[in-house]
Amino acid sequence: MLNGSVRRSGIALTERQKIAWLRLIRSDNVGPATFRDLINHFGTAEAALDALPELSRRGGSDRSVRVATADDAARELEIAHRFGAVFVGIGEPDYPPALREIDGAPPLLAMKGKVAARPSLGVVGSRNASVSGAKFAAMIARDAGAAGYVITSGLARGIDTAAHRASLHTGTIAALAGGLDRPYPPENVGLLQEIVSGEGLAISEMPFGWEPRARDFPRRNRLIAGVSLGVAVVEAANRSGSLITSRYAADFGRLVFAVPGSPLDPRCHGTNDLLKQGATVTTSPADVVEALAPLSRDDLFTRSSGNSGVTESAVEPTQPTPRAPDDSDRSQIVEALGPTPVDIDDVIRHTGLSASAVHLVLLELDLAGQLCRHGANLVSLVPAD
Repeated sequence: MLNGSVRRSGIALTERQKIAWLRLIRSDNVGPATFRDLINHFGTAEAALDALPELSRRGGSDRSVRVATADDAARELEIAHRFGAVFVGIGEPDYPPALREIDGAPPLLAMKGKVAARPSLGVVGSRNASVSGAKFAAMIARDAGAAGYVITSGLARGIDTAAHRASLHTGTIAALAGGLDRPYPPENVGLLQEIVSGEGLAISEMPFGWEPRARDFPRRNRLIAGVSLGVAVVEAANRSGSLITSRYAADFGRLVFAVPGSPLDPRCHGTNDLLKQGATVTTSPADVVEALAPLSRDDLFTRSSGNSGVTESAVEPTQPTPRAPDDSDRSQIVEALGPTPVDIDDVIRHTGLSASAVHLVLLELDLAGQLCRHGANLVSLVPAD
């Protein structure tokens, strides 16, 4: 059994800052990594918003970048309020501590329900789960919940549903691929309502009204892995979303648990392969609870106010914005890039330019739609058509 709960830390954004943050993350070509770099370079979201059109132009865009308006942001905040949800910034106390630590964490999360200030275990698996698979997932969720862990999953059919239902009374988090008001699948709308009206929480990084598309589900899987100390995979076919979640978990340094299954059952091919790759063999809920216990005691993600890399505070910066690199600098950086991902630190060393200059040119290319970010500090140019 866990002792106590996760210690919350951080500084709350002002209403003005929250509107600016929402505008920035909803503007064209601004993802979490770009958002972080913009804030860190310009000091505030408001200053970054003012710079977006010129940055995009310098990056080679032949059209004006769309910048979300203050009315757009205020409207989404009002929709969230009417829906009973809030937006929580990455540096604020209620932001999930473990998620705050991952590379490219969402700067803002829409959240509805009871904030779960306890360590989390992700439980994922097949949508067309077997009876025994669903039963075992429920056992893991129930025992881990009784030990003090919140259960995080993706609200999908099968294993996800079994895990959520087994942890309704101990705490469960549903990570959504669409907006909080667009849950998927439709048959789990009632389950989501049970979650948010009880001891659970729904989270999403997508705008309200956003219908989930196939490419949005890996982002949802990333949330599951990022929120959790570990991820338990119960029945997963090859090339399944559950394996994407497990890869994210491994990349984030989380524990990966896999339940062995029959080699004759395609639903178990993925989990059996995870075991070959070094995942923790899981034949009882105790395997999970015992492995997580040392991580929970260490309080890994709450020793500081967060490692988000987003440093805006309520105080406006007093230092001037660094000088933009000139055309020669820009050409040198672009020539150092290509279709193969490279580490940004290698670009800095190769060009001999300042980190500030390199990051600013990368921002320009990113906002112009000319840059691909691959995680782990890797970037490449968008391949030519």
